[in-house]
Amino acid sequence: MKYTFEENASEDSQNKRKGRFTNIASIETPDPYTVILTLKEPRGDFLAQLGESTAVIVDPDSDAGNATNPVGTGPYKLDRWIKGDQVRMVMADTYRDKANLKIKKATFRFINDSAARMATLLAGDVDFTFVPNETIQQFKLGDEFYVLEGTTNGETILSTNNQHEALSKLKVRQAIAHAINRQEIIDGAMFGYGTPIGSHFAPHHPDYVDLTNTYPYDPEKSKALLAEAGYPNGLELSLKLPPVDNYARAGGQIVAAQLEKAGFKIKIENVDWPKWLDEVYKKRNYDLSIVSHVEPMDINIYARDNYYFNYKNPEFNKVINEAETALTPEVRSAKLKEAQMMLAKDAVNGFMFQLANVQVVRKGLQGVWKDAHLFVTDVARMSWAE
Repeated sequence: MKYTFEENASEDSQNKRKGRFTNIASIETPDPYTVILTLKEPRGDFLAQLGESTAVIVDPDSDAGNATNPVGTGPYKLDRWIKGDQVRMVMADTYRDKANLKIKKATFRFINDSAARMATLLAGDVDFTFVPNETIQQFKLGDEFYVLEGTTNGETILSTNNQHEALSKLKVRQAIAHAINRQEIIDGAMFGYGTPIGSHFAPHHPDYVDLTNTYPYDPEKSKALLAEAGYPNGLELSLKLPPVDNYARAGGQIVAAQLEKAGFKIKIENVDWPKWLDEVYKKRNYDLSIVSHVEPMDINIYARDNYYFNYKNPEFNKVINEAETALTPEVRSAKLKEAQMMLAKDAVNGFMFQLANVQVVRKGLQGVWKDAHLFVTDVARMSWAE
């Protein structure tokens, strides 16, 4: 553990959450089963962050080969990896709690096509799968399966370039917010699966504030605000959409129609992921886009320098820092709520909905997570009903 965290904080570390580890002032290991971490600054989320993949513990003897032959501390070890097809895992003899593992081996299949995934499930080749919402409507599942409907950390937003000449004006962003009919997007693009949001925060979190009525759906109000901002004859904007069929491509068509109803003129540009990452995320060469931000507790991205929203608000940054360094849960909760309200009031992005976590599971398989709080498929907690 000491080795892992020191490597994560090292000068040449490529860990995408390096700052979490450079904030560790000291690491003490008084015996083989104890580690004492002392932080430079308080971090209320630190223990939860240690449960994410960026904090996975590795052994110095096998670290160099982890890219192709990963060796970890978990309940399973790699048995076979057929790239692009499947990964097979078997129980690890070294696991600390192997006596309680009910499933001794598991195979993860990589099937990109949603219809093919469902067909494989119905054929009996897999036992559960994550599915695009529309796929469920196409199959008769019968009595052999059940559907789990949960939530994710995926805030689906109309990403907005806040440094764009027109979009830098609050009234224009408010006009966009008033033009968005969240439920229409959820029904039309996601087949009814999704939770409306009014800020960048997951509804399942205890500190969530429902801000969907900050700027309620009102196309006429949107037109008036657009005129007040200096665009009485409408405003032309481009909408760059990544290759996600449901929330981005289908949702983008709905959003464009809603904005045009309110006086905007929208040009849709469909781009592939490399182009989206280059033009939108890296170069910030865009007006609007649609993407789902799926990292847990990522409201702090609005405080990052040069992030692709181009949102600059020192007061927001101060509130986020106070939330992250809070010494009590009460202070942290209050600051997180304040941060949500600031984003909603500023209409930084078009906040649309939280992605649902929809899975089809073979009956008898127990312990599948309904909600996806982390990027985890926790096979060790699963079992077959006897």
